[in-house]
Amino acid sequence: MKNKISQSLAVVLILISVLFTAGCKKYTEVEPVSQYSIPQAFSDVSNATTALVGVYDELQGDNGYGIRINMYYPYDSDEGIVSGNIDNGRRGVGRYQLLLTNNEILNPFNQLYRGIEKANLCIEQIPLMTQYSSGSATEQATLKRLHGEALTLRAQFFFQLMINWGDVPAPMIPAYKQTNLFIPRTNRDTTYDLLIADLLTAENLVPWRTDAGPRNERITKGAVKALRAKMAMFRGGYALRSNAQMERRADYLTYYNIAKTECEELMARRDQHTLNPNYEDVWRKVTSFTYDPQAEIMFEVGAGGGNGNSDSRMGNYDGPTLSNASRYGAGGGGVLMLPNFFYAFDSVDTRRDVSVTHYQVTSATNIKSQRRLGELNTGKYRRDWRVPLLPGTVLNVGYNWCLIRFSDVLLMYAEAVNEINGSPTPLAITAFEEVRKRGYRNNTGLIGVTPTTKAGFFDAIVNERYLEFGHEGIRRYDL
Repeated sequence: MKNKISQSLAVVLILISVLFTAGCKKYTEVEPVSQYSIPQAFSDVSNATTALVGVYDELQGDNGYGIRINMYYPYDSDEGIVSGNIDNGRRGVGRYQLLLTNNEILNPFNQLYRGIEKANLCIEQIPLMTQYSSGSATEQATLKRLHGEALTLRAQFFFQLMINWGDVPAPMIPAYKQTNLFIPRTNRDTTYDLLIADLLTAENLVPWRTDAGPRNERITKGAVKALRAKMAMFRGGYALRSNAQMERRADYLTYYNIAKTECEELMARRDQHTLNPNYEDVWRKVTSFTYDPQAEIMFEVGAGGGNGNSDSRMGNYDGPTLSNASRYGAGGGGVLMLPNFFYAFDSVDTRRDVSVTHYQVTSATNIKSQRRLGELNTGKYRRDWRVPLLPGTVLNVGYNWCLIRFSDVLLMYAEAVNEINGSPTPLAITAFEEVRKRGYRNNTGLIGVTPTTKAGFFDAIVNERYLEFGHEGIRRYDL
């Protein structure tokens, strides 16, 4: 009897122990209410949109196109230089003297890859959603647009990585699917080919600007086509290879033809994007947060929030030097435009005094005082053009960064045609001169004679891009 009681007691104790252990496990393993699983993140159109906004987020802020990628990495060049003496920061980047401990290298690099990881999740998950193929017409259209935007954003992140670092690891699936997170570098030609194909898919998923609404902080068809043309030009062009030689591949004309086709299709849709007839007005609108009906800026990085994660530093870091005593607030002077860039312009070229400022404002009277030739600054994102004004020492001015403009489409078309044909066609010359004449507004008779040989026309395009895209983060990569 005592033995049976002992056995029964032992069974009860085991059951209590099991129940207690199970209860503890359930009690301590609480799912956090603020965390979304992958299925939850892509459970409906609203959540998928939120996930896509998270991809856009990685364009922004101090480590994105808020200051570092767009205003540290493009310098030094024959256009401008970072101000000040060399250090283990932005000036180390500008002076081509980099140390492994330079966080200006690590942080932007990491942010670009965060963008790729978020985009990879969207690219994988959005097409798997039930609503993608069997939802309402509105749901299907919205999800297809999100899918196309994710493909385009991933291409932009990779493009920036490759023009800065060359051959880089190219994960095309989310990290949770990777068997090895330490993947080797991928030949950039292979990466370009994949992304150029992705962008062709994206073209058919996203709407034209006029079908999507007036603002261009989100990607539309024109932006996809322009980016595809640009990436094709880079894929077909010369690049510094692992053998330390500047080379282009034997199949380069394939990619010039892709760029030509994309540019032709964009040039045929002037109802979507075209040149603003006034070069200064492009940047006046950017700095006054005014919509440009010509939509010359085809894609821009949205900025806001007044912080280093989501806003920008244009107008605080760059632009003319302004002191706190001025009504415009303090800022400017971080990038010096070189005297040779200033003198590269004809005196009647309206782009000169937009791209370069030769004044400072350091007094409460707001009188502009002349700067010396070695103290010229950038002008497109100047703080004293901001409407409304933002007095005081404010780091984040709220300006959007321009990633691509229609003038780039015209000049890419001219360059591609010249390369394919062996000389410029009349249409290529017209595209080139359209950009040049806009710069010489009211003095178009002074643009000079456009060369008609392949070499001469190419040199003219190289110089025109130099003048057209000052302080837009393009010149160093063009070279």
